[in-house]
Amino acid sequence: MIAAIRLSAVVFAIGGILILILGLPIGWMLARVRGRIWAVIEVIVLLPLVLPPTVLGYYLMNLIGRNGILERMFGLNLMFTPMAVILAATTVGLPLMIQSTRAAVASVDPVFIDTARVLGAGEWRIFLTITLPLARRGILAGWILGLTRALGEFGATLMVAGNIPGKTQTMPLAIYEAILAGRKDQAFFLVSVMTMVALFGLLAVRFLESPAITVRTTS
Repeated sequence: MIAAIRLSAVVFAIGGILILILGLPIGWMLARVRGRIWAVIEVIVLLPLVLPPTVLGYYLMNLIGRNGILERMFGLNLMFTPMAVILAATTVGLPLMIQSTRAAVASVDPVFIDTARVLGAGEWRIFLTITLPLARRGILAGWILGLTRALGEFGATLMVAGNIPGKTQTMPLAIYEAILAGRKDQAFFLVSVMTMVALFGLLAVRFLESPAITVRTTS
C-alpha cells in the first residue's frame, strides 16, 4: 500500500510537470491559430476524453510496447515500467489541461493583444505579460483537473503497465486488488485518500472559476 501511494505521488509530480509543459503551448496554439490542420490536431489531442480506456491502452501499447513505434525507432520497450504508468496518466490528464487552457486564452480580450502589438511588443512578451496573467485562473483550473484525472487513471495503466506491486501498482490498482482480496480496510483507506484529493482538487477549481470579488470603498 505504501509503495502504491509513493508511485502515485511520483506520477502526480512528473505527470503534472508534463501536463503543464505540453498542455500550455498546445492550448495556446489551439486558441490563437486557425485552420483545418489545427482543427484536426484539436480533435486528436482531445480524443482521450472520449475513448474507452481499453482503446487508449491499445494505442499506447502500439506506441511503447513490443514491436511498437518506440522500439522500432529507438529500441525502447517501456511496457510494465513506471514510465508506462506516467505516460498513461499524462495521456488521460493532458486533454483537460488543453481544453481549459484553450478556453481561458480565447477569453482574453483581443483588444489588449492588438494594442500591445501596435506598441511593438513581441508575441512572447504578449504571452507573458498579457495572455498568461489574464488567463491564469482557467489555466490553473485545467491543470488541477488534469492532475486529478491522471492520478485516478486505471484502465490504460493496467494494459500498458500491469499491476505489479512495488513497481507499477498505483492507488487505483491497489484499490482494485484490495477489493478482490477482501482487504476492506486497506481499500477504504486508499479510497478515502483519493476522495480527499479529488475533493480538494474540485474545490480549488471552483475557487479559481469564481469571479474575483471587487471591494468598493466610498470617500
